[in-house]
Amino acid sequence: MMSQAVSFVAVRRQFEFRSIEIGRWVSEPERDRAAIRFSKALNDLMAVLRGTEALISLRQTLGLQFGIGGRPGVAAHYMPATRQLALAKNAGAGSLAHEWFHAFDHYMGARAFMQTAPFQFASSAWLDGKAMKSHSLNARLAECLKIILLSEDGTAPSELFRNSTRADRGLGTLYYARPEELCARAFEAFVEDALPDSHFLVRGTRHSREAVEGLYPTGEHRQAISRAFSDYFASLGAALHRQKARTG
Repeated sequence: MMSQAVSFVAVRRQFEFRSIEIGRWVSEPERDRAAIRFSKALNDLMAVLRGTEALISLRQTLGLQFGIGGRPGVAAHYMPATRQLALAKNAGAGSLAHEWFHAFDHYMGARAFMQTAPFQFASSAWLDGKAMKSHSLNARLAECLKIILLSEDGTAPSELFRNSTRADRGLGTLYYARPEELCARAFEAFVEDALPDSHFLVRGTRHSREAVEGLYPTGEHRQAISRAFSDYFASLGAALHRQKARTG
C-alpha cells in the first residue's frame, strides 16, 4: 500500500471517503507525492486509534481536498457545511491530525448529544451543558473533554484553557480558546506522542511557538489526556472491529 503505485484513487477506495478533490494547479508529480503522504499518514492515524477505515472516513461522510482554493495564511481547514477536510498544496503538512479531529468532533456532535445547534461540535456541546445520549462510549468521550477543558478537580478551566484565553486576549480575538480548537490541539499532542515521526500527520506540539506559549498540553495534563484518548479510541475501535467482522 505504501509503494509508488499509491494514488488518491487507492486512498479513496481503502478508506471509502465520500470524495477526494485535487486542485487544478496541482501537478501530476505533486499529486502522486501527496497521495503517498496521505496514505501513510491516514494509515498511521488508523493504527494509533486502533480503529477501522470507517473511522477515518467517518462512515463515508468525510470528503478530502488537496490544493484547492484556501485562505491566506491558513495551511488547512475543516468545513462543517460540506464536511470536507482541506489541505493547502505547499503548507498543509503536519495539519492532518488537527483537521481530522475537527471533522470527528463535528461528526460526534449530533450523534453524542441531544438538541445540538446546526454544525455544533461535540466539544462545544459538552461545554454548553447539552444533554448527552446514554452510551458507554459517549461517557468515555465526555471524560476526554472534561480532562482537556477543566482542572483536575473539575471546578475551573484547565491550564490549557487559561493559556489559550490569555493568547486570545493578546490577539483581541476568540480562536485558541474555542473548545473545538482546544480539543483538536490536545488530540494533536496525543497523536504526536504516539507517532513522533509521522510529520505529514502531525508536528509542532512540543517545540513550536504555540507549544512554547502553552497552547498544547504539557506534563501530567498531557499524559492524562493521552490516557483518556487512548481508552476512548481503543473502546471505539474494538466496537468498530466487531461490527466489521459481523458484516464481513
